[in-house]
Amino acid sequence: MADKDPCDLIKGPGRAYCEANNSGGGPPDTSGVGGGGGLTHGASEHVKQLAESLITTLKQLIAPKQAWAPATADGGLYEPFLWLGQHLAVAIFICVVVVCALTAWQGTPRMRQMGASTGWTLAAVAAMASVPGAVMLLNKAVSGAFTTAFDSNESTLFTVIRDDLEHGADAGNPLALLLIISALVVALAFAALVFLTRQLGILVFVCMAPLVLASLARGGDMTAVKQWAMRLLGLMFAPFALLLVSPFVELARGSLVVDSVLLVAADALMLRMIFHGVPYFGPKVARGARTLVERNTTNPVARAMVRAGAPDFYEQENTPRLPRTVPTPAARCRRTGACCSPPTAPSSHSGRDA
Repeated sequence: MADKDPCDLIKGPGRAYCEANNSGGGPPDTSGVGGGGGLTHGASEHVKQLAESLITTLKQLIAPKQAWAPATADGGLYEPFLWLGQHLAVAIFICVVVVCALTAWQGTPRMRQMGASTGWTLAAVAAMASVPGAVMLLNKAVSGAFTTAFDSNESTLFTVIRDDLEHGADAGNPLALLLIISALVVALAFAALVFLTRQLGILVFVCMAPLVLASLARGGDMTAVKQWAMRLLGLMFAPFALLLVSPFVELARGSLVVDSVLLVAADALMLRMIFHGVPYFGPKVARGARTLVERNTTNPVARAMVRAGAPDFYEQENTPRLPRTVPTPAARCRRTGACCSPPTAPSSHSGRDA
């Protein structure tokens, strides 16, 4: 029976030492083990692998493919809300019908209102059952678009961080590597908060959908539906807040420290968008551009163009005018203490003296 090779149970770089000793040769050259470069190179490779795993986890948390919200209308969590919303819509419709019947003497307006309420009630009931599937499809579309945008474009933040880890000016600086790893860890904590906020928020808004859509039965009242839709879309598209820092990514290319600053800023902006909505600076920028053009040019064509792009808006009162107190000169005189003597009346006999 042949002797068993004692090196079979040894795994990794130690196996090379064992085989070299058994063959009578010297210790093998391990400078190329693990890719070459010795201990320092091995440590940098581990740092890069850690950064890569953190970036992958960030993407999965920021834009997950699966949502906690129910995917179908017959889900155990969504079905009670659907039942309540449908009955609420029917109750609102019955109230509208009763009011229209009591005021049928008004003729055509009440018949038109009852017809509109009938159509909107049917639309609301149909929309209630389609909300879970529509939200699930939208979530998958947002996740796919986010993954594609941040993997295919070379000017995105995560791609630039990967490139700077390999070819950055401070890629060999331990302090820069420590900063980028710290920033990725902080971003991971932000991403976990974003994940919980988005998932719970989407779940709550989907379950609220039947109750909100029931308000359409009141003649197509869209006030609550618009607020609900804007908040839900803000939660769904919050991951794309990272695109707002894309114009500054090229300025940070080659520096891991600036990449860290941009990463933390992007996470803070994402949380701001989730809790406060999308920052919209359009009107302010347009008014500033109009003021700049009007101050520096007298060309009537340029002035007309900026005035058409940023027109003047005047406020108009839409509330009933209530009794108001207007400060009169006498009241102002008593308040300030600087009263003037009233003008003296002309004498009744001054004309005869003249």
